[in-house]
Amino acid sequence: MPNPNEAMHHRSEQVAARAETRWAIFVIGIIALLLGMIAYTSLHFVMMPTKNVETINPSTLHLAGEFTEDNLGSAVEPDGSVTVRIVGQQYSFTPQCILVPDQTPVKFRVTSADVIHGFIIAETNVNVMLEPGYISTFDTRFRKPGMHVMPCHEFCGVGHAGMWARVKVIDKETFFKQAANERRQNCVQ
Repeated sequence: MPNPNEAMHHRSEQVAARAETRWAIFVIGIIALLLGMIAYTSLHFVMMPTKNVETINPSTLHLAGEFTEDNLGSAVEPDGSVTVRIVGQQYSFTPQCILVPDQTPVKFRVTSADVIHGFIIAETNVNVMLEPGYISTFDTRFRKPGMHVMPCHEFCGVGHAGMWARVKVIDKETFFKQAANERRQNCVQ
């Protein structure tokens, strides 16, 4: 006569084995999915590399070209968009306060004069690294007027904690009235 405890023990082993098999298949499936994602993104990057890498000589960027002091800040482009040029250097951003309009496409062109800096504008999607010798470009649009803090978020030396600037967003009409009188816009601190 079969022992009821042995039958129950044998059935428990079967249930546990099925549960372990299901979990093993699930884990293998997740790993296969992740490996597939890695392969796809790697192939995609190889097939479609970065479209535009702009370089600049960090030791002479302040002497000529688009990053001279009189070209920094906000400027209105012929298509009605705004381009902002900024230079990061130990331990400041130039200009210290950037004036931009709301509800308008804004393109940031930013570079570093010395070491790697981080560039983030609080409460927005703007977040990029600034590397010496390269121009970082990104587009955004500010929804409403306000003041945003712009700290360096990459440790760049002993004065890193004091490296920050501001972005002042004003209404579109006021910005374009001011831009009609001045070539470059910076807010007064």
